[in-house]
Amino acid sequence: MQIVTVAVSSPDSTLPECALSAARHDVMKRRWRGTAADGAEFGFDLEKPLRHGAVFWQTDTVRYVLRQQPEPVVEIALDLPASAIAGVGWAIGNLHLELAAEPTRLLAPDEPAVRQLLDRIGIACRPTTAIFQPGRFARAQQAPHELGPSHRH
Repeated sequence: MQIVTVAVSSPDSTLPECALSAARHDVMKRRWRGTAADGAEFGFDLEKPLRHGAVFWQTDTVRYVLRQQPEPVVEIALDLPASAIAGVGWAIGNLHLELAAEPTRLLAPDEPAVRQLLDRIGIACRPTTAIFQPGRFARAQQAPHELGPSHRH
């Protein structure tokens, strides 16, 4: 078993990829174990969790890439007024539930509490599956960003 402590800093994108598929709840951890598609076993002892798409191990012949598994989410189209979208974000956060924003949609876990909330405030949603990365917020055409160290409770 290989022990991973940090992502590969300069991965070789010309090497073939071998995926290690993991659920979001594992990916969010600092310490966990996983098995890649080729059977290679890895132990993760990380300073900070890895993200979907991270190259975490590389040899002369292959690069190992973390692939987060899609999961059930609800999608809220961003075709509403900004004040309504802000209200949705506040309401979901007020329930201490997670949210991700992409350029055209908000994503939240497909949980009864989320569906009940959206129904109560009259916001349409669509069930789907996606790679859910809470706390990631795309701003227009810019790359997604984290909430950052200034976000505290």
